[in-house]
Amino acid sequence: MVLARPSAPREEISWSGWGDPAQASALPDTLRDLLRDTLGVRPGATPPPAATDLELVPPRLAAAAQDELRATLGADHVHSDHDSRARHARGKSTIDLLQLRAAGPVTAPDAVLTPGSHDEILAVLELCSRRGVAVVPFGGGTSVVGGLTPETGGFAGLVALDTRRLNALVALDDESRLAVLEPGLRGPEAEALLAALGYTLGHFPQSFEYATLGGFAAARSSGQASAGYGRFDDRVLALRLATPAGTLTLGRAPKSAAGPDLRQLVLGSEGTLGVITELTVTVTPAPDRRVYEGWRLPDFARGAAVLRRLAQDGPAATVLRLSDEAETALNLARPHQLTANGDTTRGGGPPNHGCLAILGWEGEATEVDRRRSATAELLRAADGELEPGAGEAWEAGRYRAPYMRDALLDAGALVETLETVTFWSGLPALYAAVGDALREALTRQGTPPAVLCHISHVYPAGASLYFTVACAQLRDPVAQWRAAKAAAATAILDAGGSISHHHGVGADHRDPYALEIGPLGVALLHAVKRTLDPAGILNPGILLPVLRAP
Repeated sequence: MVLARPSAPREEISWSGWGDPAQASALPDTLRDLLRDTLGVRPGATPPPAATDLELVPPRLAAAAQDELRATLGADHVHSDHDSRARHARGKSTIDLLQLRAAGPVTAPDAVLTPGSHDEILAVLELCSRRGVAVVPFGGGTSVVGGLTPETGGFAGLVALDTRRLNALVALDDESRLAVLEPGLRGPEAEALLAALGYTLGHFPQSFEYATLGGFAAARSSGQASAGYGRFDDRVLALRLATPAGTLTLGRAPKSAAGPDLRQLVLGSEGTLGVITELTVTVTPAPDRRVYEGWRLPDFARGAAVLRRLAQDGPAATVLRLSDEAETALNLARPHQLTANGDTTRGGGPPNHGCLAILGWEGEATEVDRRRSATAELLRAADGELEPGAGEAWEAGRYRAPYMRDALLDAGALVETLETVTFWSGLPALYAAVGDALREALTRQGTPPAVLCHISHVYPAGASLYFTVACAQLRDPVAQWRAAKAAAATAILDAGGSISHHHGVGADHRDPYALEIGPLGVALLHAVKRTLDPAGILNPGILLPVLRAP
């Protein structure tokens, strides 16, 4: 039984950049001049080719395997055309996009499969296990950590399993406030189906417009309103997983003492153990009111102390974010107001300093007003000043940053993000260590960077740090960024942080993740994978190294 599906057809997103090509950003000349004068960025970056000009590695999938897949799914749901393969070749990290621009053929799935049910996915996994064909589960394609580029050496081919046809609201339990949803729903699709019934998931990551619920679960996504609604994995109470070994159904109650919570093995598994085909999630009544404000606090350390106080003692907010001084200067300036040292000026007056906090409150109108007023008192006591229009500007542009990243790449800048998380007591050291590592690694290569940072998710015990890095591109920008990322990863682990808070592990974080959990942790996860995926076909090399036969 299905309650509802999206009524509008799904629009394809850009294959070589972020989101809707019609919304692509253009850089003003003033910003191009600033990039040249402060970072040494020069024109000359390789633009993305036309889709028809992208050279793909020839497919290896045997004709007999393709015929069997067509017999299983129907010919209309097995796609081996150039456009389908190109659109499923990479995720959306800077490295992914740079690799699409580089000379030479690009690896891509041999075929793209669009199954329409749990049973069809089981059949595909059985077939691929038997034939030794690797499978990459594909939701929105928004991975920024190399989660869609498995290692396929030793396999008889690679297929992408696209979940777009699993897009139903299956059931709603009003009494328990639970919704049963399929994994192929994009964020806006799920929100629209739930809003029609008076509910929200409250999950709004920057990838919200294009990522899917299955991807949210598989990568432990965290949305911009996590202070109020929690992370996505907090909201998943039950799920169903199709694996090469069969069906795994988990979650009978909100909490249980019946052994270890096996749901936690699936959440964050990034398609390496199975394909999520159904999710039971908690839903919240849609809020009567949403209000977002910006407040300027004296500096990053005192701003972080205010966020910690709010996270630990309240009053509770739905959105809590804090930009450091460099990011604040960029957020509150127009390009012509930026100076070489990152300060901003308004009307020829003195530079603006401090750090911008974004706070949001959602819920019943009277309760929103109460929490907002109490928070304002605390902010003023910490020498905070209301920044008019900043909250509204953040809301209006909350999903726009990836478009600017693409425009900066086109202009010859290297731009990428990374994130981490630690306890409050370790936050200052982690912030300093990662920033220093990025600056030193890129300056050593002759491209001194701008490094921006914000706290994007808070908990009573700690918070995440989200870094944005920009510098001039070298001849090999992929190697350039990998060297910087490796230095940052070492700094994260040495400072006691985790290698990822919400981007996931993918291929890019696999080696530092292994150091984080240790050899016994890696062996434990391999044992689980051998049980659920004996042939090792699911996303090989993602999350964990590929186990080779002795």
